[in-house]
Amino acid sequence: MTEGLATPDGRPTPELERLYGLWSDGGAGALITGNVMVCADHLERPGNVIIDRVPDPDMAARLKRWADAGTRNGNHLWAQISHGGRQTQSNVNRRPKSSSDVRLRVPGGFFARPTPLELSEITDLVERWATAAKAVQDAGFTGVQIHGAHGYLISQFLSPLINQRTDGYGGSLENRARFLLEIVAATRAAVGPSFPISVKLNSADFQKGGFEFSDSLQVVQWLEAASVDLIEISGGTYEQPRFLTLEGIEPVTDQNVAASTAAREAYFVDFGTAMQAHVNIPLMVTGGFRRRDAMEQALQMGATDAIGLARPLCLMTDAPNALLDGAEVLPRYETGLGLIPSWLGWLRRSNLVKTIDGFSGTYWFYQQIWLLGTRGAANETFSVFKAFMIVDGRNRAIQRKRRRSR
Repeated sequence: MTEGLATPDGRPTPELERLYGLWSDGGAGALITGNVMVCADHLERPGNVIIDRVPDPDMAARLKRWADAGTRNGNHLWAQISHGGRQTQSNVNRRPKSSSDVRLRVPGGFFARPTPLELSEITDLVERWATAAKAVQDAGFTGVQIHGAHGYLISQFLSPLINQRTDGYGGSLENRARFLLEIVAATRAAVGPSFPISVKLNSADFQKGGFEFSDSLQVVQWLEAASVDLIEISGGTYEQPRFLTLEGIEPVTDQNVAASTAAREAYFVDFGTAMQAHVNIPLMVTGGFRRRDAMEQALQMGATDAIGLARPLCLMTDAPNALLDGAEVLPRYETGLGLIPSWLGWLRRSNLVKTIDGFSGTYWFYQQIWLLGTRGAANETFSVFKAFMIVDGRNRAIQRKRRRSR
């Protein structure tokens, strides 16, 4: 639910308050924010909220207003704390840091080759997660989520394809998970024993030789022992963006988990079912849910303890209330540029066109979130191509303002 509504220097705004007030009124039991970044040089996108130090009085007041708006209906509000690592766009940082110097294989030159983090930098980042968690707790947020999925920095440490380190943070799964477990320990020490901590974790990267389901299961067992309260199951990276469901992406299916049936519709239900047989920690599955009966089935079969909704709320802010009132299905919004005619099939199959087409659909949802925050209402008829151009231009403008102010 990345918002892009912060000030250029990463401070919450009245637009964020309006957005989360709408979502709070919509009936969700818990809202999880978009990426709150622990490093101003490693954003998921321009317009992220940034907490990279103990907040000054203005920042603390802004965080409190955001928390007040996002909990006004009595629901939980958890801040998702993250670091982009090598998935930081070049227009934000031409010298990103990661676990190793393995470059992101996405066409178009959007991402630069990263530099491996020094040990002192890893230690500093662990403390930054704890600092951010304490800051949002003090502001009135009711929990935090550590983002360990989707190819961001923690996921980069977990993946044997990306993490080529030879020190205590590389090699074995135990070493590759050390960064995440140290973050969890530092965060728990900062917020105390009763404050909810969630981890968003890939069920798999869907890449040969990458982070597999057996790895994910072992990490979840370690997280359960480390006092984590909820695991959100997702999957994929920018290279294999299963969480975006890009057209033409062929995931690796050799993960010892059956493919979800069309009736269940959720992307990661089977992973949740398999995981529940081995752990007792509560799980949340997000991705693809639209039908009420599919949600109920997933709960009844024990595949998940909580249902995550994202894209439907980008237009239908009261989707949870609608389901609770008996709605049978939520809208599924079809997006994609569709600019290449069918007779140019070879061009439509190119990786660059697939990437642009997939991200254009995502940018359409970004634009809907921007409309909710700035105007209080979405616009389903908004052109996908227009949204792509507007969001890209807005991101560039925010980044230019960031550079001038630093």
